[in-house]
Amino acid sequence: MTHQEIAHRRLVSQKLYKTSQCPPEEIVKHFGAMQAQDYAMSKWAVGSRCEASEREIEEAINSAKIIRTHILRPTWHLVAAEDIYWMLDLSGPQVKRLFASLATQHGYDDKKLDQINSAIEKLLSGNQHLTREEIMQELNIQKSAGDLSPVIVMMNAELEGLVCNGKMKGKQITYALLEERVSKPKNKFTKEEALANLAQRYFESHGPATVADFSHWSGFSVTNCKSAINAIKLQLNNITVDNQEYWFGKNHSGLNNFAESVHFLPAFDEFLISYKNRESSISLEHQSKVFTKNGIFKPVILENGKVIGTWKRTPKKDYVKIETEFLNPKDVDKKENLFSGIKSFENYLETKIVID
Repeated sequence: MTHQEIAHRRLVSQKLYKTSQCPPEEIVKHFGAMQAQDYAMSKWAVGSRCEASEREIEEAINSAKIIRTHILRPTWHLVAAEDIYWMLDLSGPQVKRLFASLATQHGYDDKKLDQINSAIEKLLSGNQHLTREEIMQELNIQKSAGDLSPVIVMMNAELEGLVCNGKMKGKQITYALLEERVSKPKNKFTKEEALANLAQRYFESHGPATVADFSHWSGFSVTNCKSAINAIKLQLNNITVDNQEYWFGKNHSGLNNFAESVHFLPAFDEFLISYKNRESSISLEHQSKVFTKNGIFKPVILENGKVIGTWKRTPKKDYVKIETEFLNPKDVDKKENLFSGIKSFENYLETKIVID
């Protein structure tokens, strides 16, 4: 298998090769978790893989079929409602340890955070949906320059399984009580079972991928990730490329007749962000043009699994303007052929797209 074939197979496992007619929550469930700190772009990450519009994906989030919360690593992810509790049980303690020192620096110990959680629970009880600013106002927490109190308080409440996203209030994100949005399951996984389940979900939705890739995506140590793979290796296929072992799902279909494809992917899309080594889709010389050292990922144009450029959108009165920038100046000639790749985005937004 070549690196080009790895990129092609990832298009399939990530449901980009052919869009699905399944509901948005099924896409999220397939991935296990989808990075979502950029809320608008995270909706398109789902929409680029199914035939749902932005409006339909927003409704799935508002109705709690999809949950947006902090999980896996110290950032937001989209998670299917049926997965939220076991995934929080698995990764919540780990993420809390990662930001514990930051909380202490701002004067928040476990006792103080527990007291605040009790106050938040009273505020949101009865299906109340409040913005972070409204919650901080009720808690009398004043935000000043450099003060991360609102972030610490709400992230802790999310990781404790107390709150998650509520319904959108106009363009503002709200919080609500998780147990009022999603019922707790009767059965619980052990940590080993949960990590094995997460590994299975990852390699089926992201494979071919390495142990290092899974560790990077999940936030768990390489040692723990190896143990998880050992528990499920009979359910996976593997292949060695350049002395690296890659794992992928057994149900992975062949690509003997791979078709040409162009995709306009959102910022922070799983196609790039979920791998530690991204050379199968973008060469080292161009990586700094697509993502920064501090973890900012631009929206990208993908041709046959390879990044060929970046793009940005600007809403206008009756249409959305798309501006493109190519990594290789010679590829600018391809601009006229890009509309096939942007057509799904036009359907998703339910408005006209103009490529500038």
